[in-house]
Amino acid sequence: MIDINWDEFKFFKQYSNKKDDNFEVLLDFLKSYYNMTNIKEMYETMANDDIAQLMLNKRELSSVEALEKYLFRDFNVAK
Repeated sequence: MIDINWDEFKFFKQYSNKKDDNFEVLLDFLKSYYNMTNIKEMYETMANDDIAQLMLNKRELSSVEALEKYLFRDFNVAK
């Protein structure tokens, strides 16, 4: 299990695309810094971290499936 390095996250956030939402930055951080592509691994990493767990709870993401829907929400919008 990977522990999120919050010091590296802060550094990453400074040079990221200046997103306002820390959760979005965290998702980018996990993809970039830890090279995570597996949604289950991303969810488990966040669920096992107190700060990231607060971010998940704020968005009512309580499962891998909920995170997957969140990540692909832009593709599910009917046009």
